[in-house]
Amino acid sequence: MNALSSSRSGNAPVLSIVIAVLDERDNLPFVCQELAEALEHLPETEVVFVDDGSRDDTVAVLQKMRTDVLPGLRVLSHDHCCGKSAALRTGITAARGEWIATIDGDGQDDPRELIDLLRLARSANGTPPLVVGVRKKRKDGWSRRFATRFANGLRRRLLRDECPDTGAPIKLFQRDAFLKLPQFEGLHRFLPALFASYGVPLLCHPVKHRPRLHGQSKYTNFNRALVGIRDLLGVIWLRNRTRLPRSVREC
Repeated sequence: MNALSSSRSGNAPVLSIVIAVLDERDNLPFVCQELAEALEHLPETEVVFVDDGSRDDTVAVLQKMRTDVLPGLRVLSHDHCCGKSAALRTGITAARGEWIATIDGDGQDDPRELIDLLRLARSANGTPPLVVGVRKKRKDGWSRRFATRFANGLRRRLLRDECPDTGAPIKLFQRDAFLKLPQFEGLHRFLPALFASYGVPLLCHPVKHRPRLHGQSKYTNFNRALVGIRDLLGVIWLRNRTRLPRSVREC
């Protein structure tokens, strides 16, 4: 079942793959081709790209990919750059699937990994989990790997989220569970801790990681660190202030 058959059937898809992009025109043909191949092995799935105010012709490339490679592709576009978390929220709010999967649009993530992640999530007992695709062998430069390892270690120590790669792009979770979370820029880096506050269990699954195809990351290690520390303090505050009942009954 692919995106085209899902769109034509009129049925709500099982899975929505949401991808936030900013100035990624050169990477999109490869990413869309891999998505088309992955869809052949997934249940009814839609693909939603959110362009976060790109200054290149990212939207035009996506429209061409919809014609040539991914019939049924949905393209949403911000009028200016709002940040990755905001773009993901736009896509997830518009998505029609029960399950949401996120990947990056730079070619470093293999969408075929979602086949195993969805199978793992749907076979879990109890509360539907958050499944994180943990990158075992990073293909970034040494400075980026060091910065990411340090950030993950700090978040894990302070938040106790039990996730070795909390900022991993490949994640899979239920749409309704995500929309209950408090929204802020940087949210996507703290999903294991925030979901845990709402009783959502965590599952980790190893995935492959590849070098970026074209272009460069939109963030430097320095600005990631500055923003990350501020966000980390905010998430600690949010978790300490979260109060949820164990159960609710109508009387």
